[in-house]
Amino acid sequence: MPKPMHFRNLDLNLLVALDALLLDRSITRAGKRVHLSQSAMSGALSRLREYFGDEILTQIGRRMIPTPLGESLAAPVSKLLLEIRSTVAAQPTFDPGTAKRTFRLMMSDYVSTVLMSAALPAIERLAPHVSIEILSNDVESPFDELDHADIDLLIMPQRYLNDAQPCEALFEDEFIAIAWQGNSLIPADGRLSVEAYMSLGHVTSRFASARAATVDDWFVRELGYKRNVEVVTMNFSSVVTSIPGTRRVATIHRRLAEYFAQYLPIRLFDAPFEVPRLAEAVQWHRHFNNDPGLLWLREVLSDAARNMLANHSTSACQLLHGC
Repeated sequence: MPKPMHFRNLDLNLLVALDALLLDRSITRAGKRVHLSQSAMSGALSRLREYFGDEILTQIGRRMIPTPLGESLAAPVSKLLLEIRSTVAAQPTFDPGTAKRTFRLMMSDYVSTVLMSAALPAIERLAPHVSIEILSNDVESPFDELDHADIDLLIMPQRYLNDAQPCEALFEDEFIAIAWQGNSLIPADGRLSVEAYMSLGHVTSRFASARAATVDDWFVRELGYKRNVEVVTMNFSSVVTSIPGTRRVATIHRRLAEYFAQYLPIRLFDAPFEVPRLAEAVQWHRHFNNDPGLLWLREVLSDAARNMLANHSTSACQLLHGC
């Protein structure tokens, strides 16, 4: 641990350990979060217990459960550390040409493919010393990562974002059908009845977090149809790459399909029903609302989204209608 600073006989570095312990409820996981060994984190917990005169966390079976005092400390300690972090890290300006900083972004593989493929070249050109770490949002609660500022930006469908933090829209997309170019079950004009489409073998994705309804749920809820699902993949990109060479189909984001159509023998056609449009948005922690670096990065992402929309409008027409 760094050299301790004391406030009324409390080593302030212990607050970092306390925040991690109350968040992870595990000595091992909390130690990894703050880069301490298990023995060092156990020692920190012992010192916290001595200072507060309370167990803070108690072992029940295989789980560690906060005591009432520990539970009451969680929110104010987290808020205090965030305020300290935002104050200490605050910079009056951000010069992308010289800045050395790592930004941590959480998103789906779909957003990483269609948006970051456009944003990363711009980031490299404008900020050659800036690093980007892209994390999957297929976790139990991406909002916990944001609330504790473990990530800088979270990109998700706007309807799923947390109202407690600021956000702004990035882009919209729609769902279309895709098939292998050699799939003889798809008519030349791409027109199929809903029944015929549903009877085909489908490829879809499932996510471990199960935090939101999937497009499959929408099919059943809104149309009353259940697809003939033959392949379940681990992410959106794998849905597309599982199509070539088969007689299966998939319902997927148009921009993702257009991206892969540049490299794979897939065919895009209109689905025989209308799926609601998808609106993607970016969210950040309110304590970093005026962070010059994040303001710059959000603008770069917004520019990339606008350019993506402009560049894909022509390709969408060509792929879907041959214009």
